[in-house]
Amino acid sequence: MTFRDSAAVYAYLDRYLNFERKLEPTEYRLDRMMALRDLFGRPDDRYRVVHVAGSKGKGSTATMIAAVLARREGPIGLYTSPHLLSFTERIAVGGRPVSDDILLPAARELAETVEKTTSADYPGGESPTYFELLTMLGFLCFRNAGCTSAVIEVGLGGRLDSTNVVNPVACAITQIELEHTDLLGTTIPLIAYEKAGIIKPGVPVFTSATRPDALSVFRTRATELGSALTVLDEAADIIDCTIRRNGTSATVRWRDDSMFSAPLELRTPMIGRVQARNAALAAIVTRRLGCDADSIVAGIAEARLRARFEILDGNPTVILDGAHTEDSAKACAEDFSSLFPEGGSLLFGCAKGKSTRPMAAALHATFGEVIVTKPGTFKESEPGEIASAFEAEGFRVRRIDETDEAIAAALAAAKESGHPLLVTGSFYLCAAAAATVDKRAR
Repeated sequence: MTFRDSAAVYAYLDRYLNFERKLEPTEYRLDRMMALRDLFGRPDDRYRVVHVAGSKGKGSTATMIAAVLARREGPIGLYTSPHLLSFTERIAVGGRPVSDDILLPAARELAETVEKTTSADYPGGESPTYFELLTMLGFLCFRNAGCTSAVIEVGLGGRLDSTNVVNPVACAITQIELEHTDLLGTTIPLIAYEKAGIIKPGVPVFTSATRPDALSVFRTRATELGSALTVLDEAADIIDCTIRRNGTSATVRWRDDSMFSAPLELRTPMIGRVQARNAALAAIVTRRLGCDADSIVAGIAEARLRARFEILDGNPTVILDGAHTEDSAKACAEDFSSLFPEGGSLLFGCAKGKSTRPMAAALHATFGEVIVTKPGTFKESEPGEIASAFEAEGFRVRRIDETDEAIAAALAAAKESGHPLLVTGSFYLCAAAAATVDKRAR
């Protein structure tokens, strides 16, 4: 099987999306992915892996870690999700979306091998899912590119996530929030248990989590597996954090001289106070992997990831933020108020099952009106329920179900008001808005 370009590869993977959308919680399992990994000769064993999980900030932290490692060695692979404009963003090599010369041979190997199998060849008689195949494609691309290391972001949860077949040299877990409660559990300890599933025997684990009930889970699991646990707030103090429209800066003072002999002045082009914590966590992880202070500072300063309070200048200015939990919506609103005290317009859409009303409450301190829509077509959504949640929190709501129509209306309203537009609630909505804004800019 041959592929002419990345679009043809995506079309092939798209054949598995219908099955992906129908998955029930009990069907998330690792045995299919383990069988798939064995089928391809465990390509992820060919490079060192850093595994990153968490509710908020895991993509940013993974991107920073990869950028730092790239200052010392290379090439570095980076596997993240979701993507904004092209699925190749999920499989980055050397800081860029995977190129066709690496992607197409890997996709051919994937398809030709998988097409020789049937569902009966996999545990439970179930064929691999879209995300499992995409993950394996990433593993193959990193092998073919000769990556010395790869930073792998968990897609969902951790314990049963498709990425959790790797044998990492380090694990990182970012902040823990209530998210994906239909799949991961309805309490912080239950969600932390799923995230802690990436911890491996004897492998150091690092976390920026702050909730005591989450940290208790991590401490217990790390002790059981003999894995050294480093908690960010026990290792460092973050002071003088400043956010501007061009990024975030902070001073990180270390409590242990064996980590760094002097405070680090960290700066990242990614905006938000949470990015200071992500940067500090990335610094600790990469330091323990042998990177020097200069490389850490330089790498973090180069790391970029879209739709993390991403500001798109224009008329109107558009801010893309994939916040989809109560805590992340609150942080987004606070950062928006700090940078745009004149106020702004709001476009919101989220997938079914999200805790919409708490997000609405978090955003109401900053916004009084909202356009509610669906976050595209990939995820099921209930805009009627979203609109009701925002109305219950005192918003003036305009509901436009068709995503592109809603984006156009929100852009027009923001332009007329002269204020910036925040697009939030879903990375998929941010992706649709980014595509519209990019098209208008051409």
